[in-house]
Amino acid sequence: MTTPQLFTVALAFACALAYLPLTARPESLLRSGVKTASVALLALAALPGGPMLLMVALAFCALGDWLLSRPGERAFMAGVGAFAAGHLAYIALFLSRPDADPARLLTLPAPVVIAGLIVLGGVMARLLAPRAGPLKIPVLAYIPIILGMGLAALTLPAATVLLAALSFIASDIVLATETFLLRDGHPARRWTPFAVWLLYWGAQAGFWALFAAP
Repeated sequence: MTTPQLFTVALAFACALAYLPLTARPESLLRSGVKTASVALLALAALPGGPMLLMVALAFCALGDWLLSRPGERAFMAGVGAFAAGHLAYIALFLSRPDADPARLLTLPAPVVIAGLIVLGGVMARLLAPRAGPLKIPVLAYIPIILGMGLAALTLPAATVLLAALSFIASDIVLATETFLLRDGHPARRWTPFAVWLLYWGAQAGFWALFAAP
């Protein structure tokens, strides 16, 4: 790893840590900037020799971080679109790897994981559909995309890729639960922002380490 790359990754890690106490704070430019920088810097660190699709995926996720951290329904919908694009880029990254093999989807434990993802998607769709209001269509369209990333991860031999993908999926589920299912003042809201951030940024850092680290 080059010195500039090491510095960039260290700065991304520092931003991720700095964001932890900001997770439950009100919207602000500082909060949005620190959050976005923690993933944008990983995208930058992926440039020297890393797969272009990894950089694209991380860049879309960084854009989604900025948009979801800004107020308003339009920003939220744009953020969902950016994250959907990020998931699609990850799917393309996984399937384009030389060691990707769709036949692994038929080999245990992949069918068990697939069944679990399908059940999870169905449950989330059933819970979110009546509560998402005008955001129902983009929210429901997002579900198969994030689950598709999990399926694509199953085509690779490294279990760590699947773990990172499942961490990303889990962060989306916790965020959706917090946004649409938990009432204001619910005790779980004290820890959900931290859980979302740790699962999400851990997944992004994991993808960078798996596909871009020397």
